[in-house]
Amino acid sequence: QVQLVESGGGLVQAGGSLRLSCAASGLDSSSLGMGWSRQAPGKEREFVAAISWRSSKDTYYADSVKGRFTISRDNAKNTVYLQMNNLKPEDTAVYYCNAELFPTARSLMGTEHEYWGQGTQITVSS
Repeated sequence: QVQLVESGGGLVQAGGSLRLSCAASGLDSSSLGMGWSRQAPGKEREFVAAISWRSSKDTYYADSVKGRFTISRDNAKNTVYLQMNNLKPEDTAVYYCNAELFPTARSLMGTEHEYWGQGTQITVSS
């Protein structure tokens, strides 16, 4: 059973930075495509960023965060990170880590995954 535990959420002013971490247990994370989704109040969950199980160089981003967010992974620690810079009020949401065994790129950029974390709140004040 794969478990994902997020950390690093909080309150930040617009223009600030935060880094989220997601630690995976129960399976070697090198076989997992991993990513982040978010859900703002009253809105559907949306894709934010993902990183392939094949190569850490294969990363994918939603247009709304491209150039501001960076996803990375440390397989030795079974952990994926989301560095978020130049945060905007519209980034306010609950952020969920997700994982999937050997996913395609298309699947990584979706919102249906095998494993989910519990979510962490990000609030960006203007």
